[in-house]
Amino acid sequence: MVPNETEEKERNKPHHDIITGEESFSWPQTEKTLSQKTAHKSCFTTFHCEKSFNEHGNLKVHMRVHTEANPFTCQQCGKSLNRKGDLNRHMRIHAGEKPFTCPECGKSFTQKVNLKIHLRVHTGEKPYPCKQCGVSFNHEGNLNRHMRVHTVGKPFTCSECGKIFNREINFNNHMRVHTGESRFTCQLCGKGFIQKVNLNRHMRIHTEDEPYTCQQCGKSFTQRVNLKIHMRVHAREGHFICQLCGLSFVKKGLLNKHMRTHTGEKPYVCHHCEKSFNQKGDLNCHLRIHTGEKPYTCPECGKSFKQSGCLKVHMKTHNGEKPHTCKECGVSFAHKGNLYRHMKIHTEGKSFTCQQCGNSFIRKGDLKAHISVHTGEIPFTCQQCGKSFTLKGNLNKHMRKLHCIS
Repeated sequence: MVPNETEEKERNKPHHDIITGEESFSWPQTEKTLSQKTAHKSCFTTFHCEKSFNEHGNLKVHMRVHTEANPFTCQQCGKSLNRKGDLNRHMRIHAGEKPFTCPECGKSFTQKVNLKIHLRVHTGEKPYPCKQCGVSFNHEGNLNRHMRVHTVGKPFTCSECGKIFNREINFNNHMRVHTGESRFTCQLCGKGFIQKVNLNRHMRIHTEDEPYTCQQCGKSFTQRVNLKIHMRVHAREGHFICQLCGLSFVKKGLLNKHMRTHTGEKPYVCHHCEKSFNQKGDLNCHLRIHTGEKPYTCPECGKSFKQSGCLKVHMKTHNGEKPHTCKECGVSFAHKGNLYRHMKIHTEGKSFTCQQCGNSFIRKGDLKAHISVHTGEIPFTCQQCGKSFTLKGNLNKHMRKLHCIS
């Protein structure tokens, strides 16, 4: 007997509970339909959003979106997730594991999808166009943020400089530039930072933590990605080759910097003395001569330095480390530069000779200081008491001992 329409409606009317393992919830009976083309595939559909699944288990997992059930909790930070796979991926953040590496630049990621998005930087692919103005983006999230320009405008305006933001978090970060607020402070030297990522980057100066070591040459790095990039030097995988001298580089930016050695281009100019540099980092170091800034402080004695490299060398005076040894006579040095200067004794002898009296010197600086004996020139004068010195080093010693100025 064929059931009539009323009986069919009554049969489908009841609601059923499905148990997910978190707690029981109820929704209109899941439809199980068979397609003529795929007779062996069951289609499970929820009436919440009409999404369909081939397997009943996938439907159960999906229903957690509607019930907000997150049964998988991270023991490290307490964050809850609705899938075990999501928890496993999340745990990589705490473990520092980044198994997905970009073959172009060596940057690593915790998730495959993030690598896929990153690769668009190299390919130039921008699959998400704005339907309002035609601007394209390489990530859907960037498109969504852009759409606020058309839908809600930019509601966050800086009263200091007039800059406009469409996200409150970006506006708040920007305002700290004007207020001088530093939320994150270095416990070793007291320097403040607006963002935590900048503090983390700064801390490497103090810790000198370089856990990733190259097995080929022994060079160490603070990050795994830097070691991976370095390994290409040994594997001869440089993608970017200088057409003038044949040197190869693992990053295009490094090739661009190198090209300035051929062109003589120095785009970074000091606004104090108009001296120019081919790298921004060199300009930043130079500017400290004018500002007197010494941001790198020794935690042992409090002495400050303009460059992190100088602090690193200075720290060896406290721990007694002298890793650079002369193979000729066995004398050790804390700094490689001192070893190089010492080696001239064995290789070159005294190559700098005074034209006045014939005295010879190993270093050009020593000859220059000696010349002042003949000329009577005493070029380095103490600004505190007026005493003059032939060597800058002697002036520095005088300033430290008598005037306590480092």
